[in-house]
Amino acid sequence: MNESKEHILLTSLTLFLQKSFKEVTMKEIVDKTGLSKGAFYHYFNSKEEVFSEVINHFFTGMMTVDFNTLARDSLQAFYLDMLEKFEEGRENMSRILPKDKDRIFSSNFYYLLFDAIRMLPKFRAKHHLLQKEELKAWKNMVNFARKQNEISTDMTNEQVAKLFIYLSDGTNLNLILGNQVNKKKNELKNLWDGLYNSLKA
Repeated sequence: MNESKEHILLTSLTLFLQKSFKEVTMKEIVDKTGLSKGAFYHYFNSKEEVFSEVINHFFTGMMTVDFNTLARDSLQAFYLDMLEKFEEGRENMSRILPKDKDRIFSSNFYYLLFDAIRMLPKFRAKHHLLQKEELKAWKNMVNFARKQNEISTDMTNEQVAKLFIYLSDGTNLNLILGNQVNKKKNELKNLWDGLYNSLKA
């Protein structure tokens, strides 16, 4: 990607995080980039087009976890490794806009994701696919842990998997509302440790 297009996307991301997709205007994006209209419209014809590219460029990779790269020798090692992946993603996004570290994971960051899920069919489809892959990975790991006598429970593999996933989802939402997403790793580790200890054989 050339520097001008990268500059447009970075500028647009900053504006979308400061406000929201709805509040940002195309004129504002053009003005903030410092590019001429001709130069800008060489790359993008609409705000929706800019938004779609911003989401694909900055967010898709951050949301994607390659579950095959996570530790698989135990359920505990698996979830601890996943916590590190979450933290890496947060830090990578923080480095994109160093002047806005305190704002990156504000509620606007997640509202932007919700807008993307609502407005962009391809992104929504990818999000649903990631959810399915996440559930499958957790179920497989729970099944392995059960066979290795690491855990013992009357719950099904899917029930245990969903407890881990939904604890993460609930923690995210709670911290978003309190604008404290930087605390996710510690908060979630505490909850996952508690769940894991209740399942240990």
